[in-house]
Amino acid sequence: MKTRKVVLAYSGGLDTSIILKWLQDEYGCQVVTFTADLGQGEELEPARQKAEALGASEIFVEDLKEEFAGDFVFPMFRANAIYEGEYLLGTSIARPLIAKHLVGIANKTDADAIAHGATGKGNDQVRFELGAYALNPDITIIAPWREWNLNSRERLLTYAADHGIPIERKSSNESPYSMDANLMHISFEGNELEDPWTEPAEGMWRWTRSPEDAPDKPHSLRLTFERGDIVAIDDQAMTPGEVIAELNRLGGEHGVGRLDIVENRYVGMKARGCYETPGGTIMLKAHRAIESITLDRESAHLKDELMPRYAKLIYQGYWWSPERRMLQTLIDASQEPVNGEVRIKLFKGNVVVTGRRSEHDSLYDAATVTFEDDHGAYDQRDAAGFIRLNALRMRIAARKGR
Repeated sequence: MKTRKVVLAYSGGLDTSIILKWLQDEYGCQVVTFTADLGQGEELEPARQKAEALGASEIFVEDLKEEFAGDFVFPMFRANAIYEGEYLLGTSIARPLIAKHLVGIANKTDADAIAHGATGKGNDQVRFELGAYALNPDITIIAPWREWNLNSRERLLTYAADHGIPIERKSSNESPYSMDANLMHISFEGNELEDPWTEPAEGMWRWTRSPEDAPDKPHSLRLTFERGDIVAIDDQAMTPGEVIAELNRLGGEHGVGRLDIVENRYVGMKARGCYETPGGTIMLKAHRAIESITLDRESAHLKDELMPRYAKLIYQGYWWSPERRMLQTLIDASQEPVNGEVRIKLFKGNVVVTGRRSEHDSLYDAATVTFEDDHGAYDQRDAAGFIRLNALRMRIAARKGR
């Protein structure tokens, strides 16, 4: 069946501008563009103007910052999700939101298909498409990087020149890296970073000061939690998007949130990426601190056991899967008592918890834990039987010489 109309995830950059024209020529179809404002810090009006100049039939530019923060980032942080022990999933968590709106706009405009600019080597193609299929099992997806032969920058530039697509020449201060930015983080790949032994140049980083150059005076702040979410900073009520933006600002100023890792992509290869996630780094540390006094021990340990699976689901693109939804229900239920305040100190790249309290939900019992007279709150003689019972299997094995 002939494709009449396609909704394209459009950034306004060279690749997606070429894709817009390529879809028009190769498929003979109308192209609807969708550009999402996820807090990447760029002016999006040029993307609208470029899409219009290239003949897009309809143009959607949508501010999704609060939806991104409240419906995707915050639920993920309730789980303390972190991939392979380090990566805070800043790119991964944005993809299901984009997929949701691609499908929604396709339905609204009666489009036959959606398209994206992710390459056949990366994770994003999987994330976009798994999300789209979960939301519309009959959607048609076009991935030009898996179809065309424009697989080098030289060929892309030639195509752009032949078809009258404006080519932005890199300025002297423009980054040579492949970058992805949103409210949550900014990532860097490619160029000399493809050698995992090469140290990133200091000039690469955009959001964070070098810890060596961060202020010599620490900065303290208080974060207020309700049901596992930060709702205020220093008693100032904020929306989820405002919380992340402010923590990014404070963390970046104090050199917090740089990361340099080699990760295992879902498609099978190892890739080196550098990330700046100042706000997320603070959020994770603070959330674990408030949970430390409000969650029951076994509930907290169960969350920690489930977290790697939850993180992998997000990394691999299964946000809309039934198993992620099921895990989210459990995680959200666990957050009912996660209320209170955490005091944090930022200093030269470090995030230090200096206090945590919860007026109604704390399970911390000073009378039981004290080294002073506990007035009978805990009978230390009970520990002997506890230890002997827990040692029983090992004592039996030892007697058998095992």
